[in-house]
Amino acid sequence: TDFSGSLFRNADLDGANFYGANLSNADLSGAVMDSADLTRADLRGANLQNANLQNTELTNTKYDRDTKWPQNFDPETAGAILLTMSK
Repeated sequence: TDFSGSLFRNADLDGANFYGANLSNADLSGAVMDSADLTRADLRGANLQNANLQNTELTNTKYDRDTKWPQNFDPETAGAILLTMSK
């Protein structure tokens, strides 16, 4: 499913299923995503600042250096994969 560029600011997304979804450049700032499934989702350029990612599944989720995470959140520990461009 393509949600690229979508606005989910402060949305209640408890338990949402975004498995494999394209959320690139989406605004998820302040969203409540407790127990959401973001497995294999594309979060490149997404804004997740101040989002509640408690119990959120992030296994094999793609992100890049432009992805904004909540303060003190470690996406790699949560299972997300940093994509870098090679020249």
